[in-house]
Amino acid sequence: MVGILLTTILSFLLFFALSMIAYVNNRMRRKKIMKTMAGVMVFGLILVFFVVYAFMPTITVPNMLVLNIIVAVLLVPLVYGGAKVPVQYQTMHRSLSGIIVLVVAVAILGTFVYSILALQVSHDSIVKSEEEEARPLNEDNTPIAVAPESARNKVQKAMSVVPNTQFYDLGKLQAQQVDGEIVYVAPVEFSSFWRYLRGKETEGYFTIQATNVNAQPEFVQNKMRYTNSSFFNHNIQRVVYGKHPDYIQSGEAQIEVDDDGKPWYVQTIYKPLLFSNRPDMNNVSVAIVDPVSGAVKTYEAKSAPDFVEGAVSSELATLENEYFGKYIHGWLNSLFGKKDVKIPNEAGTESSVTPIFNEDGEMFYFTDMASPKENIDSALGYTLIHARTGALTYYNGQQNQGIMDSKGANQIVNKQFPEKNWTGKMPVLYNVDGHPTWVVNVLDPNGLFKQYAYIKADDSDFAVFGDTAKQTLNAYRLQIAQDPSSVEGSQGVDLTEKSGRVNRVLVTSTDSRQSVQFLLEGETTIYTVNTSKAPLAIFLQEGDRVTIQARVRENGTATVEEMQIEGVN
Repeated sequence: MVGILLTTILSFLLFFALSMIAYVNNRMRRKKIMKTMAGVMVFGLILVFFVVYAFMPTITVPNMLVLNIIVAVLLVPLVYGGAKVPVQYQTMHRSLSGIIVLVVAVAILGTFVYSILALQVSHDSIVKSEEEEARPLNEDNTPIAVAPESARNKVQKAMSVVPNTQFYDLGKLQAQQVDGEIVYVAPVEFSSFWRYLRGKETEGYFTIQATNVNAQPEFVQNKMRYTNSSFFNHNIQRVVYGKHPDYIQSGEAQIEVDDDGKPWYVQTIYKPLLFSNRPDMNNVSVAIVDPVSGAVKTYEAKSAPDFVEGAVSSELATLENEYFGKYIHGWLNSLFGKKDVKIPNEAGTESSVTPIFNEDGEMFYFTDMASPKENIDSALGYTLIHARTGALTYYNGQQNQGIMDSKGANQIVNKQFPEKNWTGKMPVLYNVDGHPTWVVNVLDPNGLFKQYAYIKADDSDFAVFGDTAKQTLNAYRLQIAQDPSSVEGSQGVDLTEKSGRVNRVLVTSTDSRQSVQFLLEGETTIYTVNTSKAPLAIFLQEGDRVTIQARVRENGTATVEEMQIEGVN
């Protein structure tokens, strides 16, 4: 409430100044002017209070300029007219009132110009770095999540377990790590104003494992009075605004659960750059609201409690990607020339970004970048934004340039199952043994998960489908090992020396390459060697004894880097 009162009072500065000028300049009408001004001001304060209460404008220079102008335009004529204050239009430009109006006009123009220039400042405030490529995918520690559409579909069907279920709808899904598992968490929210009046409190929240395609939702009963869908002083946005009216709220508050299972509403807020509403990425905070008491605690985003995964909201991450890509050389360059400009794709699951987790359990927002030139469907690279610090890493190595973008990956899935109308969702680019690989969820028309698709990002014809992430990854790796054009992709696997007698041999050829695959006696590992690395391998026969240096994976495939054939080398 303090924030709403403060915003209301600050909206009357111009009105007060112009009214007092009339009071000073008209000695014979001062009593009438003061009485009229007092009445108009009381009426205006009440009216503006309710407007501010409803719309909650942030206390920033641009917003306060607009509010002051609106209040002055509407209410100052009432004071002048009610007190019959004469207005000298011919000399207004030489009066104090005219000077104030001129200053306000210049301030509006200056704010508009600075808001454009501030785009570069916002870009420069981003903590950013560039890397050639991400670490290779670790199938044991890197969670591959199910698309939130599929999880939401399952939770919707479980809404009947909620007491008085007719009062509620399902709220926003939020990915987070709880007790070492990646889960989606979603609160139940009031479905309407009248439901709020009847129910007063919501009943709790749902959780569902994000990496298990067969997982079922679990409802946790935990009554909450302060929610996104509550009204009046129990609305989360209004609670945060009351404490931080000078901070811009980014997106809708999301629910996150601590280690004891208690839910909290987490709202990303930021102080804009002075004289604009542009974000300062060095001044991002998070307001954490207790949904039972409404108490608010505020932290710097990077210093938020450990259970908070998304201190930086997906909406702010989307804005950060836009500023990073478009305004690298300023606003004019984003319109003309467009040197080094990159446009974020919009295939993400949350405000054009997709939350993913690395092998250490840290959450990032993924987005691939495309050229601003039309009719180009290849990616220039991709970004990962740390969900707690906002730090942006741009991966633009040679292997990530010229590959298909996220839209292209989805289209490949869409074309694979036209008769079933299955579609691709949540495309994320991973480094699989040195190969940029799109991992895509395949969903049916009802949003239910059907399969995973692993698509080689530089070859639209190379796609592997499977029922689970690990099964599909193993099949994808096996197919890569059998592809002569792909045998060099074995990063992240240590070399192992092996020796033995060859049991089976298969030579595979394409227009550009040849590779030899073989088995050793007593083993089922499929060894693959490119003849460009070992030219004499083309003469390998069953029964030959070999000594090799190979990168052996757990999925039963290996890439040979060096080979000695007894009696040939």
